[in-house]
Amino acid sequence: MNILVINSGSSSIKYQLIKMPEETVAASGLVERIGLEGSLLHYKAGETKLTKEIDIPNHETGLKQITQFLMDKEVGVVEDEKHIQVVGHRVVHGGKSFSKTVEVTEDVKAKIRNLFPLAPLHNPHNLRGIEVAESVFPEAKQVVVFDTAYFQTMPQKAYQYAIPKKFLEDHDVRAYGFHGTSHKYVSEKAIEYLNEKGLPSEKIISVHLGNGCSITAIKNGKAIDHSLGMGPANGLIMGTRAGDIDQSVIFYLIDKLGYTAEEVNNILLKESGMLGLTGYSDMRDIEERSAEGDENCRLALYINGYKIKKYIGSYIAAMNGVDAVIFTAGIGENSSVIRKIALEDMEYLGLHLDHRKNDVRGKTIRPINSPDAEKQILIVPTNEELEIAKQSYALVN
Repeated sequence: MNILVINSGSSSIKYQLIKMPEETVAASGLVERIGLEGSLLHYKAGETKLTKEIDIPNHETGLKQITQFLMDKEVGVVEDEKHIQVVGHRVVHGGKSFSKTVEVTEDVKAKIRNLFPLAPLHNPHNLRGIEVAESVFPEAKQVVVFDTAYFQTMPQKAYQYAIPKKFLEDHDVRAYGFHGTSHKYVSEKAIEYLNEKGLPSEKIISVHLGNGCSITAIKNGKAIDHSLGMGPANGLIMGTRAGDIDQSVIFYLIDKLGYTAEEVNNILLKESGMLGLTGYSDMRDIEERSAEGDENCRLALYINGYKIKKYIGSYIAAMNGVDAVIFTAGIGENSSVIRKIALEDMEYLGLHLDHRKNDVRGKTIRPINSPDAEKQILIVPTNEELEIAKQSYALVN
């Protein structure tokens, strides 16, 4: 069975055509820097590797470019759309409506649309991906995997806010959690790795760092706490999102500086984070300019890493210890700078970074802690697409 997995992020689309149940990848790629200068489409199928720089103003354009490559007469891997039986989609927010993987219906799409206000940078792109896929692959089953489903195991003390209970009871205002497919995949891979090495694996901290960022405390394989909340905007500093912020700032912007609530929301979601601190949202650009002496970029990296460190420390306290800290996703896997800053002066907690290992890049799970360290520090490449394919295949079968 051919399953096309579409993972639409806020500024990227990752995709894989996976043959199941063999878990064989026929084609894969990435559309990056959507809406930014220098948009790129990467495509890989067997020995074919292509990168195309084109104008990709939105996710719809990106998705159509992907399908053209997949069915191309020279480099494609399927003759036509009928050879793709299932399209698996990542949708960020499922709210209280979805606690498991589901097949797409008009009702499902309506509920995803109703959740736009809770994930305005993601759910609209996710739904548009579904709609485009329905038109391009009309005979395929469309399946949705929700980021929020993985966090159903969080206890109430972790997900309830300290506001009047009526907002939870009557309006479902609570923390839901995001990047669930990634945290689930990498934590299971890490536990498997640790068990093979005969190392403890009960308490895991998973640090997902991309354009969107989050951190999860995982105990006995279950999520018990998470940095993101009702929407994917708080917690760690992100590409354009502010992360945690004093709510007094919001009222000051509205009451004293005259911004509307809509304008403030746009500032916090699309103009803040690393973009607000430096003028750049791509970590590669920021690290390059920091190395060239840009003080704003250098400071922004330390502000970012400091926030990660605080969350790691709080989750160690929440679990009464830690066995391993995982770094994953685009920045988590590739930025030795951010990992170094986040783990600076953490030796008293048993986290000893090996700087030589930290500077080495790779594509497999690997430790970057010193050999005699009490705790493990792992880089675990995420594969949300494979996780989505596995859940999609399980549902349709």
